[in-house]
Amino acid sequence: MAQVSINSDYSEWGSSTDAGERARLLQSPCVDMAPKSEGEASPGEPDRGTTSTLGAVFIVVNACLGAGLLNFPAAFSTAGGVAAGIALQMGMLVFIISGLVILAYCSQASNERTYQEVVWAVCGKLTGVLCEVAIAVYTFGTCIAFLIIIGDQQDKIIAVMAKEPEGASGGPWYTDRKFTISLTAFLFILPLSIPREIGFQKYASFLSVVGTWYVTAIIIIKYIWPDKEMRPGDILTRPASWMAVFNAMPTICFGFQCHVSSVPVFNSMRQPEIKTWGGVVTAAMVIALAVYMGTGICGFLTFGAAVDPDVLRSYPSEDVAVAVARAFIILSVLTSYPILHFCGRAVVEGLWLRYKGMPVEEDVGRERRRRVLQTLVWFLLTLLLALFIPDIGKVISVIGGLAACFIFVFPGLCLIQAKLSEMEEVKPASWWALVSYGVLLVTLGAFIFGQTTANAIFVDLLA
Repeated sequence: MAQVSINSDYSEWGSSTDAGERARLLQSPCVDMAPKSEGEASPGEPDRGTTSTLGAVFIVVNACLGAGLLNFPAAFSTAGGVAAGIALQMGMLVFIISGLVILAYCSQASNERTYQEVVWAVCGKLTGVLCEVAIAVYTFGTCIAFLIIIGDQQDKIIAVMAKEPEGASGGPWYTDRKFTISLTAFLFILPLSIPREIGFQKYASFLSVVGTWYVTAIIIIKYIWPDKEMRPGDILTRPASWMAVFNAMPTICFGFQCHVSSVPVFNSMRQPEIKTWGGVVTAAMVIALAVYMGTGICGFLTFGAAVDPDVLRSYPSEDVAVAVARAFIILSVLTSYPILHFCGRAVVEGLWLRYKGMPVEEDVGRERRRRVLQTLVWFLLTLLLALFIPDIGKVISVIGGLAACFIFVFPGLCLIQAKLSEMEEVKPASWWALVSYGVLLVTLGAFIFGQTTANAIFVDLLA
């Protein structure tokens, strides 16, 4: 495979001595990556990872599934029913899988190991900086969503413990949503976010998988054997408009976004080959599709148009099985927030060091002060926004638009730039087809991002 050399000069912003550190920090949880070191591999021979094909499938599924699962029933409602929701997911899955394959191709061609470094090498400085900023904003928004999810689940659990009737207000101060979210965040999330290293990633990933599958199972069971007090709203059978279908796209993008983690996973494989990777991501996306579709269909048919953006909020507070699901989600989110913050902080640190032209190892004391300051600012801002944005649907819409950039825009730009650099080496027909597909990806991603951004700004202003 031809090496992509276009725009691969990192010296435009000074030394890239922090590149290896950022690559390590931004690896996906549970990825067992063989480190680069002199003497381990012969010249010209790529480093071999230790992840099996089956292990890569599990890691990609794990990176894909998460708290976004709770929003899929509402996405089916927004799209206009089961048929529209299934068609939308199946159609988008083609682009999602192709984006993952494109990223692996560009990673192999540019010999880079992380998402943002692939974009830097293939597309150049400006696009690389935009990609890193997008990753920081995306992880920041996801942290806000996690705090809102904690509040949603705690509201229901506290209502049962305090024996308050459904929807009651004016309870004791210590049951107030803002107090409970703040207390949980300061006691658990902040201490886990300050350290430079995070050693519990594997346990957090396992917990997330268990919680996700349990939530899906409960939603399916509650649809098959519903409680008597649960009454569905209107069951939509067709979209209200084409725009309604497009409004469901950000939730689907947020749910299936594992592209930032995919490049390290690909490079961690024993046989990092494009054909093998295509099978890995296809199998992983089919598994994720089954989970999301089961949750979306059963959750939507259980509550209809009345389903809450966080589907667990639609169930009665006193339901024990659902209460366990809420506890799983809280534990999963408590451990996932520090990991997302960890990745976002690494990108911010890398941008700052490159801007200042400073190596990572320059001053350990200053690094510690910067890390504590970055963590406190990040934590306090996400907490404040979560306290005053109680509707998770709005947050998911915004970060879902950013997820569309990782799924469509950046892979599309990488494909276009990579093909431009190989213009004289390929047949005109295939060259034009691939470039056109890259343009299609960029256009689709830009449309989703633009639509969600416009909705987030103008809908609230009009309201």
